[in-house]
Amino acid sequence: MDHPELLVVGRVERPHGVAGEVSVSIRTNFPDRFVAGAAFIWQNGDAKRVLRVTTARPHLGRMLLRFEGVGDVSAARSLAGGDLSIESSEARPAPPGFFYEHEVVGWACEDRDGRRLGEVTALERAPGAPLLSVETQPGKVALVPFVHGIVVSVDREGRRIVLDPPEGLLDLADG
Repeated sequence: MDHPELLVVGRVERPHGVAGEVSVSIRTNFPDRFVAGAAFIWQNGDAKRVLRVTTARPHLGRMLLRFEGVGDVSAARSLAGGDLSIESSEARPAPPGFFYEHEVVGWACEDRDGRRLGEVTALERAPGAPLLSVETQPGKVALVPFVHGIVVSVDREGRRIVLDPPEGLLDLADG
């Protein structure tokens, strides 16, 4: 039986107050998904359950959420450290020129001549620009800025990214 792929959109950090509200760090480009009535899959290790939001409000760069059935600080504390996810089928379509991490992980990276450079293992947020983590050989990962000039083209259907990295960039692979 296939299990749907889950996309993490938030992490429960800690209780906020004594009435069951929790502070959630946002891990999505669409924080407006945190609204009353929204359902998330909460998971921490092997523990997993569906939580439905009853109230949501922004607070200091995070969201304060209250869930059905979570009515006190003890119940809220039991959620701390868990991820809030949605099924990948619920993800919003990416705007033109934008790619989600779950889309590009596993894509091949090639140079302009079609030579394989590696495989994308992650798309990481960074202050200047997103970074592709490219495994150039087993255990060696290079961080490649996901910007025009270095990224020549992206083929969504072919699951490949053509790169023109500056000389030596891929030699900086950690591992």
